[in-house]
Amino acid sequence: MLCLSRLRFGLIVLLVAAILASAVSCRPGAQKKPAPTRFAKEPEISLYVNETGEKKKIKLEDYVAGVVAAEMEPTWPVNALAAQAILARTFTMENIQAGRVKKLHGTDASTSVEEFQAYDPSRITDNVRKAVQVTRGEVVTYNGKYIKAWFSACDGGISSSAKEGLAYTKTPTPYVKANVRDNCLSITTPENKQWTVRVPLAKVRAAVQKITGKDPGNISQAAIARKGPSGRAETIKLGNVTVGGPALRLALGSEVMRSTLLENIAVQGDQLVMTGRGFGHGVGMCQWGAHLMARQGKSPEEIVKFYYQNVSIDKLYP
Repeated sequence: MLCLSRLRFGLIVLLVAAILASAVSCRPGAQKKPAPTRFAKEPEISLYVNETGEKKKIKLEDYVAGVVAAEMEPTWPVNALAAQAILARTFTMENIQAGRVKKLHGTDASTSVEEFQAYDPSRITDNVRKAVQVTRGEVVTYNGKYIKAWFSACDGGISSSAKEGLAYTKTPTPYVKANVRDNCLSITTPENKQWTVRVPLAKVRAAVQKITGKDPGNISQAAIARKGPSGRAETIKLGNVTVGGPALRLALGSEVMRSTLLENIAVQGDQLVMTGRGFGHGVGMCQWGAHLMARQGKSPEEIVKFYYQNVSIDKLYP
């Protein structure tokens, strides 16, 4: 009787454990996260060479190496270059899936920065090749979909949301970490720590007309109308017309108005004078921040996840 009781007790315990396990596995949080389509081998993509009009086939990893070499200084630490490789590969796959260049040239990608991303195979070094190899096939996803793999040269010490830095609201981007402080100003170049630019008012007036379709007339005053959480100028008032900060930067030239992280804006004579810090939109990974973290021993994946939250880094192929 004692043995039979123990047997019954054991069966009950096993039954309860099975029920609990089943309940846990059915909970949404316990379900396996969705993942992107994987490939049996490294994909080959079609590339439109804008400089010559040539269309050619190229292995994805070779293409990524050319992008990393163009987008980041090849002499930088391998892990910084490797973080850039993960984002370049993600950007490539997300854009191929959207078919943006396919509509223009009938290819997966192009060598134009305006159409796709920078590409310069002449700058590829052993350092770049190593960075691409250690992250071979790795992409960043959120809920099984490729993220918008944004990055900028220097976020001025604090990152931005897509809405604030790019005025991007087309799709939700909850994976972008905003207001992250990365101490990049401690190692970046002097012109990124603080810059001043003087733009002729005639050029500013033409930019405002292009953006809004309104003529601001003779611009005698300028002010930041609204700042975002990271301190970036979301809107700027020029004369009697208000324009978006990101839109003004694009219209004036992204290397003229280096960022929207403005400290001061004013009209002086026949010029608009702006003082600010950083270089780029500040959304996603900061390259100088990646450089600093790589020097501190952070892995490529840790660097990426410093700037992107609740994401997975998936390996697409062997």
